[in-house]
Amino acid sequence: MTGKPAQAPPSLATTLEPATRAALERLVEQVAEDPTAPSSVTDPQRAWRVHVADSLSVSIFPQVAEAGSICDIGAGAGFPGLVLAAVYPGSVDLVESVGRKCEFMRRAIEAAQLDRARVVCERSETWATGEGREAYDLVTARAVARLATLAELASPLLRDGGHLIAWKGKRDAGEEAELERAAERTGMLGVEVRAVGPYAGSHHRHLHLLQKRGPTPAGLPRRPGMAKKRPFGAERNPGPG
Repeated sequence: MTGKPAQAPPSLATTLEPATRAALERLVEQVAEDPTAPSSVTDPQRAWRVHVADSLSVSIFPQVAEAGSICDIGAGAGFPGLVLAAVYPGSVDLVESVGRKCEFMRRAIEAAQLDRARVVCERSETWATGEGREAYDLVTARAVARLATLAELASPLLRDGGHLIAWKGKRDAGEEAELERAAERTGMLGVEVRAVGPYAGSHHRHLHLLQKRGPTPAGLPRRPGMAKKRPFGAERNPGPG
């Protein structure tokens, strides 16, 4: 235990409903006091910035509040998914393949009494072949992979017209070009990029909003690991001659 209170900082406390604030405080306490928490950030005050404030930066997009169903892929310690479940009315599935991380998130859900959150302990590619296929209005991904990889993983989980929001650092022209080249094979197009820093110790935080246009392309999902190992769009079109 840290011995430090997990109270919301004044800047957040004044904007949150009491029940929501209490749930988030219990989440921060869980991260700070659970020795198995899959996070190196255990100081409560820093956890508010690194985990909660960074997760809430997504509120700039109206698609979050409008989403009836959210899937947080590569959920890890549960951020942003747990925070979204505390703040927004939609249901949230936290998809994570590592068992110890899943167990931590289940304890955090119980501690914070997040009835709208559920842990799915599977690879996202596997989940997208069954119950998770085209089941969500919104997919979130925080510090998981390259944009083209995230677009591929999100596409079979999203309904037509659904959105992906990806947390990234400094903008990378090469990575964004890779995403564009992958658009036909993922069915995902970039819509908007917003700077939201500084959060999580980064002065270059950006959120990327993508939208699924049309049905899931044939062949998705590929088998687990392929989207990261051989991402669509990584190859460049050869020049003339």
